[in-house]
Amino acid sequence: MDIKVRFGETDTLGHINNTSYFIYMEEARIEFLAEMGIDIQKENYAFMLVSTKCDFIKQGYFGQVLGVTTEVSRMGTKSMTLTSTMREKESGDVIARGDAVLVYFNVNRQETVPIPESFKEILSSQAVK
Repeated sequence: MDIKVRFGETDTLGHINNTSYFIYMEEARIEFLAEMGIDIQKENYAFMLVSTKCDFIKQGYFGQVLGVTTEVSRMGTKSMTLTSTMREKESGDVIARGDAVLVYFNVNRQETVPIPESFKEILSSQAVK
C-alpha cells in the first residue's frame, strides 16, 4: 500500500515522527490480512498485537510517498510475525522496517488459542521464502 506522509506525522524538522511508522505498519497489517480474507476480529476470536518494533533506517520527510509491503516472516502455533518494509516510492530506498507479533486470542476465555489451520494455509502461502 502507498502512504503519503502528512504534515501532522512529522516533527519540527519535517522528518517522519518515529511513532508514525507504527501507525503505517498497523494500517498495512490490517490491509494485508483483509486482502488474505482474514478478519482481525471475528465473533469471539481476534488477532491481538503483543509486540512490535521498528528499525529506522533512513530519514523520511513530509510529502514523500512510502510504499509499504507486509509479509509473514514467522508462523507459530498460536502466534505469527508480520514484517513491514517501508520504502520511499520514488527512489525505492528503505526508510524503515518493522515486525509485529500477533497472537490468536479467545476473547471470552481471555487466552491465546491455536491459529486455525485454514488461516495458517492462507498465511503460509504469503510467508517469506
